[in-house]
Amino acid sequence: MNAALQRPVVLDLDGSVGPLPGGLVLPLAGWQEAIRFGCTLATLRRFRAALDAALPPRHGTVFMGSGDFHHLSWPLVARLKPATPIQVVVLDNHPDNMRFPFGVHCGSWVRRVAALPFVAHVHVLGITSADIGAGHAWENYLTPLRRGRLTYWSMGVDTGWSRRLGIARAFRGFDDPDALVDAFVEHQRGVAMPSYLSIDKDAFHPDEARTNWDQGRLRLPHALAMIDSLRPGLAGSDVNGEVSHYRYTTWWKRKLSAMDEQPEIDPARLAGWQAQQHALNLRLLEAIAAKR
Repeated sequence: MNAALQRPVVLDLDGSVGPLPGGLVLPLAGWQEAIRFGCTLATLRRFRAALDAALPPRHGTVFMGSGDFHHLSWPLVARLKPATPIQVVVLDNHPDNMRFPFGVHCGSWVRRVAALPFVAHVHVLGITSADIGAGHAWENYLTPLRRGRLTYWSMGVDTGWSRRLGIARAFRGFDDPDALVDAFVEHQRGVAMPSYLSIDKDAFHPDEARTNWDQGRLRLPHALAMIDSLRPGLAGSDVNGEVSHYRYTTWWKRKLSAMDEQPEIDPARLAGWQAQQHALNLRLLEAIAAKR
């Protein structure tokens, strides 16, 4: 495999990603306040222009720091422009398909990716969040679900409301991670298109890696099995969910972050949590590289 295809890239927005073998680090801390959690579409266009200028045409997995930056997956997928359709596979504890009227944020980007003409389907796997429950149903963008462009794979969430709206086919519920992973691996046997893989580590049980969001139930072997099932290979990939703390200067970001009830980070434990995160990154990077 060409080394350029495998070289990981760190979008160093919050200083949370540890050193990666052969990694290319792009210093982007000056963008943190503007981009973190969410931004206007105009701001994201400016960031994408800066990213396009800095990223080499061929590279490996992109690490973007905290899950507060997950909306950066949208420009990373959009810049691929493959000749043939791809599927986008997202490991996340949240649907990231929620309404956000001010532009795009870390919980609303999936709708944008599902609308890209070369994206045949988006799978969001590992959801345990109530974001897809009846109490938050109105917050979900329904268009990609209705059009068969998006599937939620969840555990322990009552999504009966989807049947009343005629979109139950877009919801796959399971009792435990083993059942979810087995079903996804079986589903992939009939898929022949390349994939873009996006991993938010809040999909993992906290024993695997602590993040600054509420977390799911996946374990490392579950993720490895799903990665291995992605055949014929990967068109691109990214990883986020590092644990980092930031105090916003923008009032509405402080307000919305508080409304999302992001857990406080214990400074005394931060170094240990980041070491745990780094070990997981290396395991994920190894598995992803094998699929490229």
